[in-house]
Formats: sequence, C-alpha cells, structure tokens
Amino acid sequence: MDELDWMKAPDYRNLKFRDVELSDHIPESFEEPDKLFDILIKELKTYHPSDDLEVINKAYKIAYEAHKDQKRKSGEPYIIHPICVAIILAQLEMDKETIIGGILHDVVEDTDYTLDDISDMFGDEVALLVDGVTKLTQINYNADKVEMQAENLRKMFLAMAKDIRVIMIKLADRLHNMRTLQFMKPEKQIEKARETMDIYSPIADRLGISKVKVELDDLSMKYLEPDIYNDLTEKLNSLRVEKETFISQIVRDVSRHIKEAGIEAEIDGRVKHLFSIFKKMRNQNKNLDQIYDLFAVRIIVEDDHSCYAALGVIHEMYKPIPGRFKDYIAMPKPNRYQSLHTTLIGPFGLPFEIQIRTYEMHRVAEYGIAAHWKYKEGKNGEHSVDSEEAKITWLRQILEWQHEMSDNKEFMSLLKSDLDLFSDSVYCFTPNGDVKNLPAGSNPIDFAYSIHSAVGNKMVGVRVNGNIENFDYEIQNGDRIEIITSQNSRGPSRDWLSMVKSTQAKNKINQWFRAEFKEENIARGRELIMEYCKTRGIPLNDFLKKEYMDVCVRKYGFRNWDSLLASVGHGGMKESQIVTRLQEEYNRKNKKEFGSKLLEDLEKNGKYVPSRAGGNEHGKKSGIIVEGMDDLAVRFSKCCSPVPGDEIVGFVTRGRGVSIHRTDCVNIMNMPEDDRRRLIEAEWRVSENPQEKETYATEIIVYTVNRSGLLLELTKIFTERGIGVDSMNVRTSKNDRATINIGFKVESKDFLRSLVEKIRSIEGVLDIERTSS
Repeated sequence: MDELDWMKAPDYRNLKFRDVELSDHIPESFEEPDKLFDILIKELKTYHPSDDLEVINKAYKIAYEAHKDQKRKSGEPYIIHPICVAIILAQLEMDKETIIGGILHDVVEDTDYTLDDISDMFGDEVALLVDGVTKLTQINYNADKVEMQAENLRKMFLAMAKDIRVIMIKLADRLHNMRTLQFMKPEKQIEKARETMDIYSPIADRLGISKVKVELDDLSMKYLEPDIYNDLTEKLNSLRVEKETFISQIVRDVSRHIKEAGIEAEIDGRVKHLFSIFKKMRNQNKNLDQIYDLFAVRIIVEDDHSCYAALGVIHEMYKPIPGRFKDYIAMPKPNRYQSLHTTLIGPFGLPFEIQIRTYEMHRVAEYGIAAHWKYKEGKNGEHSVDSEEAKITWLRQILEWQHEMSDNKEFMSLLKSDLDLFSDSVYCFTPNGDVKNLPAGSNPIDFAYSIHSAVGNKMVGVRVNGNIENFDYEIQNGDRIEIITSQNSRGPSRDWLSMVKSTQAKNKINQWFRAEFKEENIARGRELIMEYCKTRGIPLNDFLKKEYMDVCVRKYGFRNWDSLLASVGHGGMKESQIVTRLQEEYNRKNKKEFGSKLLEDLEKNGKYVPSRAGGNEHGKKSGIIVEGMDDLAVRFSKCCSPVPGDEIVGFVTRGRGVSIHRTDCVNIMNMPEDDRRRLIEAEWRVSENPQEKETYATEIIVYTVNRSGLLLELTKIFTERGIGVDSMNVRTSKNDRATINIGFKVESKDFLRSLVEKIRSIEGVLDIERTSS
C-alpha cells in the first residue's frame, strides 16, 4: 500500500504532486539545467491543452543567459532554482503565464533585465507576476529587517489582489529554497525557517494548498525545533512496522464493509505529518503517547450522500470517541476545506481518525486555490477566472487593515498574529443560522465586528444561547449569538482593544477612533511632517509635488493625501516613512531621467553630455566616477564583483543607471557588438577622507587537497585580518580534491592580493582563482 510510505521519516524528495515523484526533479549532484527543463516540459504536456510551448522555451533561454554566471550557495548553477520553481508550479497545473513567471521570477531582481524588458518580450501579464514576487531593492530604513520585510510583504499582498497567481509563484519559490536550506549559514536557516513558519506556511494554509503547507511546516520545524523533529522522527520510525500492520488491518476491514454497503470508494491509510503532531502536543500539553489521532484512514467517494452513508457504516464498525466528530462538509473551513472527521477506537483499543470526502473535496483539500480558482485557458486563448476568487475574504481583510495599520512593525505583529499556525478556531452561529469562524478565545465583540463594523460600533449587549452575557464571555463551539445594538451607542471603548482576539476587530475599532478625529489628525500629521523636515534641514517643498505625493498615496494604499496625513496624525504611520518615501521617489525620478539622457546622448553623440554640475550623491557614495562625473546612479554587477584597484567599465542600463563591471568580466568580453556602444568609461574615485573606508563584495575559489584541518587554517586567516565571511561552500571530488568558494568584503584589490598570497601559503592549497563571471 503506497500511502504507508507516509509513516517513514519525512523525505520530501518523495513527496507526490499528482502522483509525480519530486525525487526526479530535485537535483542531486547539480543536475544539468537542460535535463530539468525537459522534465518541466514533460510535466506541462500532461495537462496543458496547447502543444505550442515555444514561449516557455524562450523564457528558459533568457533566464539561462541572464543567470549563467551566477551560482547558488550550494555551488550549483543558479538557473536550477527557477526551473525547479517552474516544475512545482507545473505539478500544481498552473497556466503558461505562471510557469513563465516562475522561470523569470529572479531575473529583474538579480540581473540587468527590467520589468519593461519582460513586458516587451512576454506581455504585461507576465511582467505583473514577476514584479509581484520581486523584492523591493531601493528601501532605505537603516537596514531594519522588520521594515524591509513588511514593505516586501505589503507589495506582495497588493500584487496578490491584482493577480492571485503571484502568491503561487512565491510559495513555489519559498518551497524550493526551504528544500535547499542546508547550504545556508545556521543563523540564516533559522531566519528563513521562522519567516516560513510565520508567514508563508500560514498563507498556503489559508489558500488551502495542503501539499505545499505540509512540506513547509515540516521543513521549518526541522530547523526551528531540530531536537523535537529528530525525536519524533525516531519514535515514529520505531513504530513503523507495528503501525503499518495496524492500519493495514483497518483499511482491509473498512474496505470490505464499505464494498458490502454498495459504496464505491478509494481507501488508504497514513501517519499524520510531524508538525501536525507537534502542534497537538504543544497546544494540548501532551506527549506522543497521549495523542489520539496519529494515524488516519481516508475514504474518498463520489458525492456528499455517499460521505454520510460511509460515516454510518464506520460508526457501526467502531465505537466513536464522544466530542471527536467534525462535519466540515456542512461547515467548511475558511479555506474551503470540506471533509467528515471522526475519531474511533480500533482493534486492541488503539484510537485512529477517519476522514471522508468526495473526489472534488479531495482535490480542493490538496491543491486549494490552485484547484478552485485556477486560471483556465479558453478556446480563444484568453483567460477566465472562477468568480469564486472574489470570495477570498482573508486577503480582502488583510488589504483592508494594512491600509490603516501602516506602521511596519505593527503591521508585522498583527500579520503574524492573524496567521498564527498554532492558533485554534471556534465555530458559532448567527440568529439566522450562518456559521462564523473566529480565533479561539474570541468574545462577542469579535463576533459583532465579524458581521459588520456598524454592528460592532453600535453594540450595547449580547445574548448567547438566549441568555444575556458580558462582553468578555469566551465563545464556545456551537454557541448561538445575538448582538443587541442601539443608535444611541457612543461607539466602542478603547478597552475593547485589549479584549478582542481577532485582527479584524482590532482594526475596525481603531478605524472608528481614527474617523472620529480625522480633521484634527490631518492637521497634526501635516505639522509632524513639517517639523521633521525642519529639524533635519530637508527641503520639503522640493518633494511636495503631486506626482511624488500620488505615488506615496498609492504605495501605502490610501484614498488621498489627506487620508495619509490623518494616518500620520493618529500615529498609524511615522512621518519619517512619508518623507523617506517622497525623497526616494524624487531621486528615482531624477535617476531615471538621467539614465534616459545617458542613452540618448550615447545614441546621438557617442558620449554623455552633462547638463548640470551637481545633484545625485549616489555616485559619490559608491566611489565611482563615470565619464568624469561622480553624481551618476551606479550599481556594482554581481557577475564579477569589482573592487577598488580593478580596471572597470560602465554599462548603461535602461532606467537603472550605470552597471559597473570589471574589464575582464566574461559578460563584457562576450558582449554583442550592438550592446558595446552602451559601454561608458568609469574609474574609482579617490576618497578625500583617508579615514573613509568602504568595503566591496568579492568571491574567490580555492582549490586544495582534501585534508583534515585545512578549513580551520583557512578561516583563521580571515579571523586574523578581521574579515567576515559572507558565504562559504565546500565541494569534494573522488580524487581527494576540494573546491572552496568563499564570499567576503574587502577594501581594495591590494588588500585582496595580500589575502590571497597568505592563503597560498597554507599546505595543500593548489590554486586560487577570483570569480571572473
């Protein structure tokens, strides 16, 4: 019985999507990209109606060229990552545009391609998807990771509202990154695993994509709770033979009785995944021996009637445990999951769970939004979206309160609270019999605001099951709740903010207080922004132009400038955020115009003709002078990582300033003749302040004999010189040789040269190369 493989320690090289083994698609020893691409095409052809997949091939070729000189932390070619992301999307049966977006999702962020380039080649639809998963790279918040994380998530949620396929690409991206997390530093592993557990796994859960959620959960747990993970794995493995026999017997008995009852069904058994078991142990404060439903039998039938018929058969066979029956068919979960769950006492007194659902319910349970709101191609080639997408109330709620909760740290705190994987739910009823799903511990105030903000704002009393109760009454499963309102109500109390459990209720209460004092808040916000600029000598009038203000308003999701000022006035946003955003938009606009002028001058005159003497400080801060000017927007290419002392050249990009390369960079040496006209002279600026020392990223490759203690001697050299190692990857070969890639920052080429000479003195070092492409 194949499903019994679930009882083994989780090995996600064997996880099945549509009965396709992922072990074929996860590169073991840096599998050839072309071979992986063939697997992608094979996957697409299993479900896609069109034989014309040339546009997929075009996207692959562009991504291959763009990433060809880049490596992952594992040392494998970077292109393997976007192909694996595309394969995951294909296994979820996504459309061609989503597959293309998966292949190109890092091109704009990590290479010289722009969104305009993507739009020109693949259309606005693909460009929107790529933009939705591209991190914001121009955020300046003094390296505050919480601020940057919040801004990137805001951008992603807004992009999701335009096209839900954005989150499908992001989840596939995160899933493959988690599978290869072993190549990251321990602290980075914990950081990424925590972010996955707090944000991405709950999002997959909210969208009902259990195939992705289960794997993200267990992989996150592996790094966040390694001792518990290993202990549970060991204990479940020790029970494997015994429990295989137990479940096999259950499946045989159930199959016989279901068949005798004339019900057609597929029946299998499994052990629940590790994080699900760990969550129950933690929430219920129990050990493994006290968890009832470690094992589950799943029955899949044709229709709803057969579900309840099968339930009757099961309850005749085994004794159900009181209070352990849940009807998610009559009352679906918010992510549209439907099934009957019942826990029973089996042979030898061992408890187990049975889940009964239809084939359609099973498809939605496994693939969630990918199954229910999936984009399908019509006969005319156009896309239509299931109208059910409009019913993703969770996403609408996040978009609604993120407009108001504009302080980034508050936004992250509320988002994590709303997505808490460890939180449970309670189900209750309105007087009309409608079901409401609320966080465990909710009270009537949460219930009132879940109906409508007007009901919560006018609430003066509550009846629970016909009895008057206090506002702090904790709602229980099955409660029938009636809210008493009055037009004479003065509105919510600030004390309610500390009483409610749901993010939705907190946001709507705050929203009421903000609306009540809007005019005062607008004036206060305007004063705070002016005072902030005055004390720092910032020329606010230069930035208060409608084009910059409109971008700022759209960025934070406000209706107009007054709404944004009101948010600053009541403390929802910081005045520093607004001023910084205005400054960045001003600088971005001027840099873009400057870049356009560069290209125009190069095309007309063969050189850049400066039109002003001062301006942007970006060039000065980067230590680069281009065509005699030190005020250009420049960035250092990642393909060759130039450092002071290297001979360099600039390449004029479209809309992104000048990209600085080493003259011996492979990309420059092999550049097509048509592009060489965009090369521009560049040199390192001599610092006017000797104390001013900037560092620049670089990477070397050390070829050595594979001997004990060599790595310790190597790292000791870096420690003695006070150099922090940003990345290190070690690979060994069969002929007892080792290749070590080391990424770090240095002040100059001379500094790098002395470091390399010192490394050469280590016994067993055969050669050292600096990455040149």
